[in-house]
Amino acid sequence: MERVLNRRLVELFRWADPGPASSHLISDLSGWWRDPDVLAEVGPALAGLHPDARPTVVIAPEVTGLLLGPLVAVAAGAGFLPAYKAGGERRRIGPTRWAETPPDHRGQRLRVGVDGRRLGPGDRVLLVDDWVDTGAQLDALHRLVRDAAAEPVGTAALVSTCPPAAAERLRLRALLTGDQLPAA
Repeated sequence: MERVLNRRLVELFRWADPGPASSHLISDLSGWWRDPDVLAEVGPALAGLHPDARPTVVIAPEVTGLLLGPLVAVAAGAGFLPAYKAGGERRRIGPTRWAETPPDHRGQRLRVGVDGRRLGPGDRVLLVDDWVDTGAQLDALHRLVRDAAAEPVGTAALVSTCPPAAAERLRLRALLTGDQLPAA
């Protein structure tokens, strides 16, 4: 089933030109979310990348993580905890645990946070993202999880283009590598 899903992810993927103000193409994942078969299969496929993890919670960063995270959580029999970026329009209610990212692929640092009441000792956390390039956001979330005395049990992604050292540090497993997608 994973091979069929991977083939479908490649078929539905495209690069998009955001216009003259941008120096690079961006990935357009909208075809993935429009396909009901992909939606049905992606959660179990990502949860299956860490079959022995037994997570109690899945954490995924906004924006795409707000869709992807719950699909994986349901498949893993876990809860879901969204990770938000500081400065967004969503208001936080209650205490938020924050961590700063190392520089991302654009050299920017972000602050990511989760509801501090919903993560703590005894939690086994599976981190999930759609695309991991540098691993900066996931590194910050990994630290945040450990600082909450929770246990990071792995990272699952649809696509990984990150360096091997970052992938190893995050225990990252992905359905696809960037080399498997059409060239930009």
